[in-house]
Amino acid sequence: MELLKLLLIIPLLWGTTVARAQYSETVLKAFGESYVAEKEGDYRKAASFLKKGYQENSYEYNLRLGWLSYKSGAHGESLNYYRKALEILPYSEEARHGLILPLTALGQMDEVVAVYEEILTHNPGSTVTLYRLGMVHYNRKEWQKAFRHFQKLVDLYPFDYDGLLMLAWTSLRMGKTREAKVLFNKVLLYAPGDKSALEGLELLK
Repeated sequence: MELLKLLLIIPLLWGTTVARAQYSETVLKAFGESYVAEKEGDYRKAASFLKKGYQENSYEYNLRLGWLSYKSGAHGESLNYYRKALEILPYSEEARHGLILPLTALGQMDEVVAVYEEILTHNPGSTVTLYRLGMVHYNRKEWQKAFRHFQKLVDLYPFDYDGLLMLAWTSLRMGKTREAKVLFNKVLLYAPGDKSALEGLELLK
């Protein structure tokens, strides 16, 4: 009998949740107009449609305004919106990747690294994060740190072009010539005639 009551209650609760998640015609129209303006390349206009009825506690509003602010060059404003989105949904990987955009534009690379590391704390197998964080360390000539992230990427995707290529270059920078040669040749299996791999092999002669 108790199970029957529960089965009857669940659809009612689900219906209530869905109803609360519905948005007004005004909100839907604002988002629609925003997308049209974005396709036209007018990011400020796209943001203006959302700012008229801005809902501070809405993840979707803040995430979208973070993106549009970034695209329009308002990087400080973009940071604020992305951070509000994270306050609403603290585990959002999506919002963290968004936050990295204005941080990078502002040259705040230590914070970029910190955000990428937060993502890996929640999702150690995020291949996008492993690659991008590896690239940050590679560009800083922090070879050991870059190697660690590229190696993890290749462990997860052993025949991934980007992972293999960057692990090869990082190995070369670290003086691991034998490993680099093997990796560059694996890249050529994936992309015969690849210029970057051939350049690396030329340096190893």
